[in-house]
Order: sequence, then C-alpha cells, then structure tokens
Amino acid sequence: MPEPLRLPLARTLRDASALADAGLVPREAVPGLDEVAARYAIAVTPAVAALVDPGDPLDPVARQYVPTAEELVRAPEDRDDPIGDRRHAPVPGLVHRHRDRVLLLLHHSCPVYCRFCFRREVVGPGGPALVGEALDAALAYVAAHEEIWEVVLTGGDPFMVSPARAREVTARLAAIPHVKVLRWHTRVPVAAPERVSEEFAAALKCDRAVFVAVHANHPRELTPEARAACRRLVAAGHSLVSQSVLLRGVNDDVATLEALMRALVETGIKPYYLHHPDLAPGTAHFRLSIEEGRALADALRARVSGLGQPTYVLDVPDGYGKVPLGRDVVLDGAVRDLAGETRPYPPPPTG
Repeated sequence: MPEPLRLPLARTLRDASALADAGLVPREAVPGLDEVAARYAIAVTPAVAALVDPGDPLDPVARQYVPTAEELVRAPEDRDDPIGDRRHAPVPGLVHRHRDRVLLLLHHSCPVYCRFCFRREVVGPGGPALVGEALDAALAYVAAHEEIWEVVLTGGDPFMVSPARAREVTARLAAIPHVKVLRWHTRVPVAAPERVSEEFAAALKCDRAVFVAVHANHPRELTPEARAACRRLVAAGHSLVSQSVLLRGVNDDVATLEALMRALVETGIKPYYLHHPDLAPGTAHFRLSIEEGRALADALRARVSGLGQPTYVLDVPDGYGKVPLGRDVVLDGAVRDLAGETRPYPPPPTG
C-alpha cells in the first residue's frame, strides 16, 4: 500500500478549488466539479484528506469523498428518494417505515459528504435542523405510538450536534417509557474523531440501551485516532456496531472486506450491515450486481469468524425495507457448506 499523504490541513475542504489546492483533484477538473458542487455538498475533513494518496487515481478513500464528474450522470433506475423516506414521514424530521422503530433526522449536516450517499438530495450545510416545535412534534409522535421500541438518530450526522444538544435529545427520548433502545448512526469517529470527546460520549448516556453504528467502508479509515474515538464511546458504556456499503472501487474484493471486518472487530465494533448500494442519483459507478455482492459475502464467510460477519442487505427501493441477500444454504434434504459444496442433512447414518 502506498504511503498515505499527510496534508497539513487545518480546515475542511468544501469546494473544488480547495480540493485542487490540496492536490486532491487536478486544477483543470475544477470547472466540472463546480457543477457537481452546485447540486451535491462537498466536505473533506483533514482526517480524511490525510488518508488519500494523490498519486493513486484509484485511491479507495478518495473515491468515497472526493467528487467526480460521474455524479452528473443519472442512470434510468436512479431515484431521488431511493429508500422511500418521504412517503413514510408522518411529521417533518421523522421516518416510520418499520412498526417498532423510527428514524429521527436530527441534523442535516455531515463532517464529510459521501459521494454515494442515499440522502444526497437533502443533506448539506444550511438544511433545517430538528429543533424547537419541529423536535417537539417528532417526539410527540414517538410518545403517542407505543409500538416504537427503538429510535435511530441519523440525518445528516447526529454527532455534529453539541454535547449539550445530544444530552437534551437523549434525555427526552429516555423519558418516553416505551422507547427502550437508542441507536446513533455516524461517520464522525472516522471523519472527525476529535469531535468524539469524553464529554460528547457521556452526553449519550441514559438508562436505555445505547448503540452507536459507526460507518466505515475501508480498513484504512480505522486510524489510531478513529479507534481512540471508538474507545471513548465504549468507555462511556455504549455498544458499537458497524454500517458499511459495498462499493465498486472501494471494497469490492474479499481481501479488503476481510481486512475491514477484522479492523472493526479489533476496534470493538461488531459488524452489523453490509449494504448493497442504493439507487441514489449519480451513483451508478459505485454499484455492483447483487450476484457479485453475494459472491463476495460468501467468500467473506469462509475467511472471517462469526464476530466479523455482517449481514449483506438490500434496502428495497421505495420504502419496502431491508432484506438479507445471503445465499440459499438450505436445499431439499441438503445444505451448502462454506466451500459451496452440497451436503446431505441430516447426514446418512454412520452405523
């Protein structure tokens, strides 16, 4: 692996000219990328920029965060709202697709903007924050629906709020008797690990089960700083799980997936979901076929222990929920082993 570039950046890069100044894109690409930036937000933090090898045109970290002109190409199957958030939003800032859980879209900004994001049409700086009467209405909805057992805090990235705001929202959710689980989804430990202070980790504490889903797609993202941020969350009593997206040119080989899952487990993060990429506009260049994804998931299963096994899932377009995409292992009177061989089950008698 080439030595990653260590850029002396003190601020987040937010436009094409800044990316060119940092050596992350060619200067001649700036006009085309300005067109991308007019539609989709750009942000590359110092922590992420330091991981990019500018000498590698196929760098898997850059591919996730640095914009390209390919994003302006819309495939026929693309959808502005690929997983159906809007059709399942009973009040602003809340999505209720599944009976026992809701999404609370706490914040619209992110430390970085992933080029494959399924909410890329709505996230970005300056978006409406869920505060005041809007937050009151969302929490009132949760309180009025006793079937809601789990609240998933997402956005944008909910770790972009202040510790005081995180503490307030946590306390208000924990005061709803039927809410038993809070789950925070974040890229911050990877993209801006310094934001995960002991104060912030403590702000998430309450008398409910608290999970933090950390988004990482490549083993290089789990730097010593990112691992330290995760340890601060664990020290505060929170359980960590992972979210990863299967992306062409980033992690679409079994060796990279194996290294990623091992790095997650070593950091104290249980691999949870490996997402098939969604049909977000301008992201077709990231997509694999389901057949390719299943082959990679099969190969990973043969190489990593159960601790390192995520569930490979597809979020069915238009809000029909996640379905596992694992191979068919149960056949008529037989099962498939890790090598793909068919074995009779129950096995024939031995005596």
